[in-house]
Amino acid sequence: MADAASRLTALAEDVLGAKLPVRLRAWDGSEAGPADGPVLIVRERRALRRLLWKPGELGLARAWVAGEIDVEGDLYTVLDRLAGFLWERDAETRGALETVRDPKVRAAAKTLLKLAGPFPPPKPPVEEMRGRSGTRHSKRRDKQAISHHYDVGNEFYELVLGPSMVYSCAYWTDTGTLEEAQRDKLDLIARKLALKEGDRLLDVGCGWGSMAIHAAREYGARVVGITLSREQAAYARKRIADEGLTDRIEIRVQDYRDVTDGPFDAISSIGMAEHVGAVRYREYADILFRLLKPGGRLLNHQIARRPEPDEEAYEVDAFIDAYVFPDGELAPMGRTLTTLEEAGFEVRDVDVLREHYALTLRRWVANLEAHWDRAVRLTSPARARIWRLYMAASAVSFERNRIGVNQFLAVKTPASGASGLPRRSREWTE
Repeated sequence: MADAASRLTALAEDVLGAKLPVRLRAWDGSEAGPADGPVLIVRERRALRRLLWKPGELGLARAWVAGEIDVEGDLYTVLDRLAGFLWERDAETRGALETVRDPKVRAAAKTLLKLAGPFPPPKPPVEEMRGRSGTRHSKRRDKQAISHHYDVGNEFYELVLGPSMVYSCAYWTDTGTLEEAQRDKLDLIARKLALKEGDRLLDVGCGWGSMAIHAAREYGARVVGITLSREQAAYARKRIADEGLTDRIEIRVQDYRDVTDGPFDAISSIGMAEHVGAVRYREYADILFRLLKPGGRLLNHQIARRPEPDEEAYEVDAFIDAYVFPDGELAPMGRTLTTLEEAGFEVRDVDVLREHYALTLRRWVANLEAHWDRAVRLTSPARARIWRLYMAASAVSFERNRIGVNQFLAVKTPASGASGLPRRSREWTE
């Protein structure tokens, strides 16, 4: 078992055909790899058993959540260096890593088995979502998935998100605070929707009520906000009462499929469509189209992935699905645009905000790290580690153009063709 770090490094480099870009420190105190930069620490042999049982991302994630692997130094640097080494391999190499059919992988598995120690593998950390019931993206199962992610305590989200309590990409115009950038994002959306006094706005996936409050307070809109999270709804209602806006805003614990009291002048859907799922996306677009009055506007703010060469082979990220957003799915930008058009919308503008989300995530990670001890007390050490990894890895993914985020402004254009939008698509930013 001596010099485990060198043996693990040689193993990884042989399988992947490239030099390990970070230094590795093993449980026996041995180290190997480049002397400069951060260190990836394998604290427990148990982490290797997780990799043998679940090769690839899920095994690594379980080891991270359990504290069996860690990082010494800058987490972003480690993730950025490992991105090319692990994430951005060609499809054939990535597939080989997760199957014993490849001779190199079979040989590596035998060596790893000797290093890993006795089986059976450890149980997954408790924060992993298991026991999902019902059909994927049924109302019942969607409610379970939303509760897993959002009902972990509003105080925890206050630490991470800050006073704005906005859990989506901010809009960074100049140097400023996270709160200013989130306010600017909400205001950008309100201007794109051309909100005015008395307009009815449906805020789908209203979160903790920030968009609803901004629309009612700054533009005089009458807002219906819907969420599947009871904790979010309770928090939003208290904020609304504190603002004296209960006569203008109604918050419901309600599925978007159950909204029947249209028409609305405008609909905002900010960071919610990722939960809808490919099998439901056309239904989602049809429902929003039906709920709008003729001439009404939709602002759909949504994370997107890069298109796959073989879309049929697309698989949901295993770590995100198990620990962060169960049943969440990302679609390429083109598919979202096409589906909105198929539902009847006229898509008038697409605003790409990819770099803005990377900046936002880095601020959220900084908030979490600054309040680490309290975050752990409010949730658990494992939950805090999940959020730190998912947000930091997501920031790197946005920076490396693995994922993006886009605002689609669409109109339910009436038969006359009078959309009501300015001829210049960016007049709302002036």
